[in-house]
Amino acid sequence: MIRSMTGFGAAEGPVGGSRVSVELRSVNHRFFNPSLKLPNALAQWEGEVREALRQRIARGHVTAMARIERNEEAGIAVDEERFARFAADLKRLRDTHGLGGDVDVATVLRMPDVLRMEQDEDALATATAAELVVVVEAAIAALQAMREAEGARLATVIAERIAMVDGAVERLAARAPERMEAQRLRLRENVERLAGGVAVDPQRLAQEIAILADKLDVGEELDRFRSHISAFRETLAANDAEPVGKRLGFLLQELLREANTTGSKANDATMLQDVVVVKEELERIREQVENLE
Repeated sequence: MIRSMTGFGAAEGPVGGSRVSVELRSVNHRFFNPSLKLPNALAQWEGEVREALRQRIARGHVTAMARIERNEEAGIAVDEERFARFAADLKRLRDTHGLGGDVDVATVLRMPDVLRMEQDEDALATATAAELVVVVEAAIAALQAMREAEGARLATVIAERIAMVDGAVERLAARAPERMEAQRLRLRENVERLAGGVAVDPQRLAQEIAILADKLDVGEELDRFRSHISAFRETLAANDAEPVGKRLGFLLQELLREANTTGSKANDATMLQDVVVVKEELERIREQVENLE
């Protein structure tokens, strides 16, 4: 199945006695590269969250952010141990660096985790990793739905582009025999003109023409072109769970190699125009394939 690597998904659900919301954002990356941002109360289950993501997402830089939904009736408490430690550290830094001003209560209260919600922490005391993973998997499902919808749109665009490449290849195949015959006639005429009426060994001339034909023949390149295009279309149309981005990228490299070889052998303005069309379309396809998982 074609999936984009770009997407967003969110979900929320009960974890212990609290509600937790999870947001997932993904962008392009060569590999699976997760970045987790969990509140302290949930940080102990980072491994379980990472594994849930890895099981469902093959490629992409994925940012996962969880947030504990605050209970409006929860009381606010001060972590006095943290408060005292931050206050002492701030005073030490002020004195060490000769800074002015007082270390006031408001400054210390803004330090991380000095203020906490009493009832929320009590509610999370009964939380489990499995409950958090359920919410994460719901967010993953939403993310994958968006990635699949975007992937379907990209697949349509890519299919249109590869059809243009296929058309150019067929024009190259139609022109190749005409170009070969024209080259044979041109070589024969040039040899006769340079000979200036002197008899030319027909066997030697035929041999030179055969060597030229071998150098200019693009039949093998066009056969491989068709084979790669067929494999590309089959991969694009595959309806299984396996990611296809890397395989499509490999096939694009092979197509570009055949385009370069064909261009170096063409020696024909009409064929070179179609080779340029092929390269342009392959580059446009590459830009889209880089977005696929």
